[in-house]
Amino acid sequence: MLSNELKSKINKLWDKFWSRGITNPITAIEQISYLLFMRRIDDADTLEKAKATFDEKEYDSIFKGQEDCRWSHFSQLEPDAMLDVVANKAFDFIKSLNDPSQPYSRYMENATFIIKNSALLNEAVLSIDELFQDIKQQQDEGQQFQDTQGDLYEYLIDEMGSGGKNGQFRTPRHLIQLMCEIIDPDLTDKICDPACGTGGFLVGAYQYILTKYTSPKEIIKDENGLKRFKRFGGDKIRKQEKWQYLWEKAFFGFDVDQTMVRIGLMNLMLHGIKIPQIENTDSLSKKYDKKYKDGEYSVILANPPFTGRVDKGGISDELKITGTNSELLFLIRISKMLCIGGKAAVIIPEGVLFGGSKAHTQTKEILLKDNKLEAVISLPSGAFKPYTGVKTSILIFTKAEEESPNWHTEKVWFYELKNDGYSLDDNRKKLAENPLPIARDAYKNRATQTPIERTNHFYVPISEIQENGLDLSYNRYKKFEYEEQTYESPQKILETLYNLEDEILKDMEDLKNLIE
Repeated sequence: MLSNELKSKINKLWDKFWSRGITNPITAIEQISYLLFMRRIDDADTLEKAKATFDEKEYDSIFKGQEDCRWSHFSQLEPDAMLDVVANKAFDFIKSLNDPSQPYSRYMENATFIIKNSALLNEAVLSIDELFQDIKQQQDEGQQFQDTQGDLYEYLIDEMGSGGKNGQFRTPRHLIQLMCEIIDPDLTDKICDPACGTGGFLVGAYQYILTKYTSPKEIIKDENGLKRFKRFGGDKIRKQEKWQYLWEKAFFGFDVDQTMVRIGLMNLMLHGIKIPQIENTDSLSKKYDKKYKDGEYSVILANPPFTGRVDKGGISDELKITGTNSELLFLIRISKMLCIGGKAAVIIPEGVLFGGSKAHTQTKEILLKDNKLEAVISLPSGAFKPYTGVKTSILIFTKAEEESPNWHTEKVWFYELKNDGYSLDDNRKKLAENPLPIARDAYKNRATQTPIERTNHFYVPISEIQENGLDLSYNRYKKFEYEEQTYESPQKILETLYNLEDEILKDMEDLKNLIE
């Protein structure tokens, strides 16, 4: 979570753009993104050089021969000279970092740098340097697993009045961590997010894999009680071909918003994924079917937008349900995208679980027949505050068979995450307890350590779920314990009320004497 000081500095940065005439929120986000990227790519190159030195390897800087494109160089120039370098050289440099055939280069080809005011650029550069000082402090305090840059975008979008547009809310990093811990992605997986936004799930999966292959001496526990690498992750990955796979062929994403695609591509590159594969494509569309095959991915992590309804005319013919609810369509798409044996962790609104419409029933049949629905993890209502109070759950399922006539789910494990380690109000302050490792361990040990009593976590057989109309909501099956309440007699209550009234009258009399 961003500190109040960091939020204040982001607001001031936005005010600088607004006061200098860049008033369109999306345009401002794009321009700030480019500057953030320039700043972070300099840091990333310096870090890679340090890592190479640590591993006793040679390292060729991406700035070789173009040192004047470094942030650390041009940020020291006078404003007019700085604008000349950034607009005419550094921006073209970041546009050409990948092969022209790769998504990054294709989507950056038409990008433009519209800051023409040297004073604005100078103020923005100083502000971003201050932001990065705060970010470094947060990382030093244990917030390195996920990208703080994503928090910056989330806050910018929300403050500009676009937060929640089309039902899109960035997933908190600690929930991404939990989902990665449960799904356990590995070096050979092909990982996708069909509505990836800034790429937070893909970054989270990458960093989980690096942590998994990091020597114990380089591992610490973060603020959520989960493991992460200190500085250089993945030192146990020795074969270069495995690194090449991680950097170029492991991570895929789709998003309908080209601005988010650019941001996501930059975000993944800055975290070490050298050639990310994110496309500006609606994964629910007919266009997707023409370009991509089903059964391509072994891991899918997603928090699809809860947009309500989408245009029926453009929906893929392969998503065969009655209705146009995006959250249902995304679940079907994710099921189709999985290879046999592939696993998914997906955040969905609670209505998907208890909805009884024909479309809801069709979708739940696909989850229970084509897949083995392993778990429903009920999240606390405040998990996405301050952006939305929608009650959500995480679904965990494994692909079994496409268009199966049989039920591959025999029983479903239900778990209630009563809190996620943060206050459930708009402030979302970190609490002392760390419930995420407990939830992870409960899931991993569910086969042998799940109690019969239906209190916090329990199994429900498919036969019972069928009897309840495929209702998959946690509260449908939880055993509620009612405590008997004792009340005072009516006479005693009435006597108390009379005493209170006497006290109020006495106070009013005292007040009257004071003002006379």
